[in-house]
Amino acid sequence: MKENIKLIECPRDALQAYYPIVSTQDKIAYYQTLLKVGFDTLDCGSFVSPKIIPQMADTEAVIKGLNCADTTTKLLTIIANERGAKNAVSFEKIHYLGYPFSVSENFQVRNTGKTIKESFPILERIVRLAQNHDKEVVVYLSMGFGNPYGDPWSPEIIMQWVEQIAALGVTIFSLSDTVGNAQVKDIEVLFSSLIAQYPDFEFGAHFHTHPKFWFEKVNAAFLAGCLRFDGTIKGRGGCPMAQDQLIGNMPTEKLISYLTTYNKLPQSFDVLAFESAYNHSHKIFI
Repeated sequence: MKENIKLIECPRDALQAYYPIVSTQDKIAYYQTLLKVGFDTLDCGSFVSPKIIPQMADTEAVIKGLNCADTTTKLLTIIANERGAKNAVSFEKIHYLGYPFSVSENFQVRNTGKTIKESFPILERIVRLAQNHDKEVVVYLSMGFGNPYGDPWSPEIIMQWVEQIAALGVTIFSLSDTVGNAQVKDIEVLFSSLIAQYPDFEFGAHFHTHPKFWFEKVNAAFLAGCLRFDGTIKGRGGCPMAQDQLIGNMPTEKLISYLTTYNKLPQSFDVLAFESAYNHSHKIFI
């Protein structure tokens, strides 16, 4: 298992349900400050229908406008179908394609317009396309800790899906607490079991959480061996497709505080650059 902590900043997740629409130039200026921080990955956009997520309609223009010459941070964009994947792989700057694969039937239909049965062969083709263009796929297991729709869920279901998706060649999974209902015992069981079974894979935590509960979720995942964490500055954002009261993302500044306590903050992380990006975020989120 890789020993270095990976922090993924997700301004795409922070912005996707935010109004008013932020201009392309303002997004680029903000993302440039984030690229100086030393995050492993910047989740910076999504190639999805602008009718569904209008805030992400300019993803192509944003990618083109970013200067990635002086950063080690890799770019990730979310895609929901083959059309989006074809757009994403055409950009040399993009390293990761993030695909939301929900273990909840209801949410997969809400999020991608496809059933789970329909989505799996789409994912297979996306993985093949990514491999042919030297890209990596990150599979987000949406509703990874349960769902509000009454769809079947258990740690065993997650384990079964990881096994099936891993057979396609995927080695990076992000367990997504889409509606903020993850329980500590389930976090512990899933991360400890998956990491033990697949020691060469990356298993990340994409937590949506109420501010009161961020610590118990991060602590449970970290102590179970999780070394990959997604966050957004001030915990902004959430999933607009959940059709539920939005619960914010994991606040990046809380992750930084937690990891600093354990002396686990990545060596590449520039605290002063983060403060600058944090301050710049107030120009974006008014």
